[in-house]
Amino acid sequence: MIDHISFTVFYDRFQDMRPYNFSYNGLRALYDYLLDYEDSTGQEIEFDVIALCCDYNEYEDLDEFKKDYGAEYETIEDIEQQTTVIRIDDESFIIQVF
Repeated sequence: MIDHISFTVFYDRFQDMRPYNFSYNGLRALYDYLLDYEDSTGQEIEFDVIALCCDYNEYEDLDEFKKDYGAEYETIEDIEQQTTVIRIDDESFIIQVF
């Protein structure tokens, strides 16, 4: 049995364990993505703050991403060909680490 948690609980647990890993808007986008993933696949996800911090990274913009992954990624669409991208707004996004 896996507990279904609200965004408030999701946010609070991140703040308790890893308060600087994701922005508020990043956590909202990640939470929504995970719920959509569960709904579309029928597969429940175990909520593990540390595992999520290892599996996903938030970036303010493409330039910040390039510092970690290289200049060959010219657009977010290029990144989407390699991994899951969760858009937060026009500039910032979360990726599944690859």
